[in-house]
Amino acid sequence: MTSSLLPAGFHDRLPPHADAAARLEARVLGTAFAHGYERVDPALAEFEEGLAGRLKSARPQDVVRFVDPVSQKSLAIRPDITAQVGRIAATRMAHHPRPVRLSYAGQVLKLRASDLAPERERRQVGCELIGLDSVAAARELVGIAVEALSAAGIEGISIDFTLPDLVDVLAAGPVPVPADRIDLLRDRLDAKDAGGVAAIAPDYLPLIEAAGPFPAALDKLRGFDGALASRLDGLTALAEGLDVALTIDPTERHGFEYQSWLGFSIFAAGVRGEIGRGGSYTVMREDGEEPAVGFSLYVDPIVEAGVGTAERRRLFLPPGADPAAAARLRGQGWVTVAALDAADTPAAQLCTHMLVDGEVRPAGG
Repeated sequence: MTSSLLPAGFHDRLPPHADAAARLEARVLGTAFAHGYERVDPALAEFEEGLAGRLKSARPQDVVRFVDPVSQKSLAIRPDITAQVGRIAATRMAHHPRPVRLSYAGQVLKLRASDLAPERERRQVGCELIGLDSVAAARELVGIAVEALSAAGIEGISIDFTLPDLVDVLAAGPVPVPADRIDLLRDRLDAKDAGGVAAIAPDYLPLIEAAGPFPAALDKLRGFDGALASRLDGLTALAEGLDVALTIDPTERHGFEYQSWLGFSIFAAGVRGEIGRGGSYTVMREDGEEPAVGFSLYVDPIVEAGVGTAERRRLFLPPGADPAAAARLRGQGWVTVAALDAADTPAAQLCTHMLVDGEVRPAGG
């Protein structure tokens, strides 16, 4: 029956994946809260005009739109929560002393999917620091992302840094490019198309060659031009104290269109593709602009890869089990499942252990 099917790109989250996603989300938000990031919960949809124009250089793409029957205006279902957090900070929390530290979690919806990423709906969790985009602010956010993922049991974390405004900085200074060729140059650099770059501005070819492990890439970029010194110094400061694998891809811009001086992607061993990304950006306010930095993590690919999932500890309680003993066992971390009739069994309830004469024993043992 078609009534039992879901549209392409959507899926139900079943146990144990839904439980694993909730635990991961709780660890991330708990770590963020411990660092002063308080949670906001933005609306699922809002006026399209307000959503599209909240982040500088952001473009309204992959947005599901519909006409609100009440206001008769076009509404948009959020494809990303970052812009909504920016709206909250710029309006309802505009009076709050800066910087504002906020965290969030929720579903996002894309209009289209790709062959490599067929999901149109996904769970997003993250942190945004509004009012500052300094190296110190970026370092705090990157550190929280690593700490939160580690607390959730994610191993093999790596971070790939990029410099989204790199072409703008160089083109406006030591390595000029005709204004009508800048966008094409950005695209060719993003595609790592050495031939295309050579045809437009061959002086930019060393940027493609610089991509790679952090120390070597940093050395190559420092030899490129002194105009990058401040950004490279910032990356160096960011890397200090991070006990994860680090790389630099100075020309990567796909998905970083609204980021300013810094962008980064987060990866984990055993998970295909990135599990999160972040960077610095600009929030548009009624009275001007405001710098910000943040990160977003994508829960579904982590859980679906089976990374960071907790071992099931389900304890079967036979009929007549002592409620006080069961409460003590739950306090020790057990999940207790009580039999509701004499025919119930540990196997039927997917229990790993059972309570026999007051003792915990392996189920089936």
